[in-house]
Amino acid sequence: MNNNIHNPDVLSCLANLSSDEVFTPPEIANAMLDLLPQELFSDPSVTFLDPCCKSGVFLREIAKRLNKGLEAHLPNREERLEHIFRNQLFGIAITELTSLLARRGVYCSKYPNGPYSVVRFDNAEGNIRYKHITHTWKSGKCVFCGASQAAYGEQARQEGLESHAYEFIHANNPNNLFPMNFDVIIGNPPYQLSDGGDTEERRRGGAIPLYHLFIQQAKKLAPRYLIMIVPSRWFSGGRGLNQFRNEMLNDKRLEQIVDYPDSSECFPGVQIEGGICYFLWNREYYKNCLVKTIQGTKISSMIRPLLENQAETFIRYNESISILRKVQKYNEPIISKLFSSQKPFGLRTYIKGRDKKEYDSITLYANNHIGYIRKEEILQNTSWIDTYKVFISAAYGMGGKFPTFVIGKPFLGKPGTCCTETYLFIGPFKTKIEAENVISYIRTRFFRFMVLLKKNTQHAAAQVYSLVPMQDFSKAWTDEELYAKYGLTGEEIEFIESMIRPMEG
Repeated sequence: MNNNIHNPDVLSCLANLSSDEVFTPPEIANAMLDLLPQELFSDPSVTFLDPCCKSGVFLREIAKRLNKGLEAHLPNREERLEHIFRNQLFGIAITELTSLLARRGVYCSKYPNGPYSVVRFDNAEGNIRYKHITHTWKSGKCVFCGASQAAYGEQARQEGLESHAYEFIHANNPNNLFPMNFDVIIGNPPYQLSDGGDTEERRRGGAIPLYHLFIQQAKKLAPRYLIMIVPSRWFSGGRGLNQFRNEMLNDKRLEQIVDYPDSSECFPGVQIEGGICYFLWNREYYKNCLVKTIQGTKISSMIRPLLENQAETFIRYNESISILRKVQKYNEPIISKLFSSQKPFGLRTYIKGRDKKEYDSITLYANNHIGYIRKEEILQNTSWIDTYKVFISAAYGMGGKFPTFVIGKPFLGKPGTCCTETYLFIGPFKTKIEAENVISYIRTRFFRFMVLLKKNTQHAAAQVYSLVPMQDFSKAWTDEELYAKYGLTGEEIEFIESMIRPMEG
């Protein structure tokens, strides 16, 4: 007999369908369940719902805890399991395939009315339901989730393909799905849905976020506790998330947030830009939130308001709070006023210009390319062409790994230059020296650390620079000067330099 045979939990080994539908490892599911008051698992009246079942891991791990916690109340094991699976555990699967997988994981049989089910139900679903739902179209979009009719309508989908019309978020009244109230709602919802746009649109964040709809729908059921694991992108808002972000950050019922800036530490092998978090929402709680950040073996915890008064944003890293407060005491203008919006010259990313320079050509900085374009082809802000300016990439993926550059390297734009939307424009400046001094500031770790406080995704639009203070650009800047100016301590400097890589010229 080979004693070295590895026999892992199958739910730990499942390949992920995509970064949009990620299976939860049992260890993370249990860490989420640890946030709940553990006496819940000794109460035979408590009910649990997973409204977005994939592997069934949450219901399975809850069943284990209830089986142990209810021993004193229901000593007979068969009676105890009968009660747990019939009266306490409920789920809604996101696809027909995951409904079978979830039932197999929870009931030990994909057909809970079959002979191998741990509890024999009268139907083939048990308490884990799945219903094929169609989108409700209006003006080419689903009124519930925003899916594109061109991409997900019946004429566009091949037979057998999923419609991705998830039942829980396609119901006007989620109370009608189960005729009961739930004490705990827990899950890992689908994260996003392609909007059917072209490759370039998807690269720019064209996918429609979905996870916030599951959270908002769950709150309508008024559970005692709500726990979900979702991308951390909502910390800074973004497409379709600004209202949700405001709702969450102003909701005093958020008791805990556990944040993984590197998603692969939570979901091995899966990289989700901006990281992953899970949270505990407590209907009876109304205080500051415990924010816990996990980076490898380093765990930072702080009970604090989710919104800093002046920043009007969620500051992700606890160690950043004291630094931000010192900077904001100066009440300086912010540098984002010098940054353009997207498409500074009205030129899309796919525009490359001509390869050959003509006597009246403007130099065009495009995506991994330098071309040439005539002035009359430039759609807006033509007054910027003959000025000194700074260009910087409008996107930079950090991947959750630290230390990081945070943003791409800035470079000088001389008179007679422009760019596509691959870059942001900073300026304009009257002299070359002033523009170069701005570049020296951007290269500092201090500058890029202040950007990090707002930047949770690869996209680096002007708004991520809104916490960075303006400086006197008649001179160049170094980190040592900035650390001294804002009175940062050795510990604060050490934290900045642990997060931000030096950027050479």
